[in-house]
Amino acid sequence: MPKKWFQNWFNSPYYHILYKKRDDEEAELFIDNLCSFLKPKQDARMLDIACGRGRHAIYLNKKGFEVAGIDLSYSSIKFAQQFENKNLHFFVHDMRQPFYINYFDYAFNMFTSFGYFETDKDHIKALKSFKKALKKDGLLVLDYMNSQRIINHLVSREVKEVDDIQFNISRQVSNGKIVKSICFEHRNKDYAFKEEVKDYKQADFERLFEAAGLQIKNTFGDYQLNPFDLNQSDRLIFICTKKDA
Repeated sequence: MPKKWFQNWFNSPYYHILYKKRDDEEAELFIDNLCSFLKPKQDARMLDIACGRGRHAIYLNKKGFEVAGIDLSYSSIKFAQQFENKNLHFFVHDMRQPFYINYFDYAFNMFTSFGYFETDKDHIKALKSFKKALKKDGLLVLDYMNSQRIINHLVSREVKEVDDIQFNISRQVSNGKIVKSICFEHRNKDYAFKEEVKDYKQADFERLFEAAGLQIKNTFGDYQLNPFDLNQSDRLIFICTKKDA
């Protein structure tokens, strides 16, 4: 069976080359703002779902929390494991499968690390796994793109040069997904990758959370935790509790 786009692309070294300028300061500011808002206890246990190379998990651990990071990409987890300590561990894991039960005080799904699957059923399955990982009064933080703003400002074609590689990027909205095609040539070889993320809006998340047994407690529109505005906000951030808690 051919691999899904996210298995190929996130495991590729070129993914990390293209996005290497991702802003750690921005990620850390978001976590600082979340911690000020959530006020986690010092012994809180945290789960970073789809953690990539672990930038959020590592920073949470630096703040003194016990953190586990999970990701489907073997190469990302292998990289992250060099930062492990007694309170920080990384595992290769599919977010659709349960990971620990009633164990974590907080689960984080950051930087649009959701919306990858073909069906709502798979996304609900993932959300149910997030819920199972949480203690009775645990909280889920899900940070998604504001797809409406992205569609409003869609850049259909651009070229990015990073490390002498010319990435040709095109974007379109197709079948309820925002699709980014990434083509380039390196060392006389042609490469083509894709990112396909569901065009989920607030009402879609309300429906998915309801189906997974999660309840929305707060909604924010950016990493400063300002209110969500459909046309202006950069992000769509939810804080959810377990419905049956």
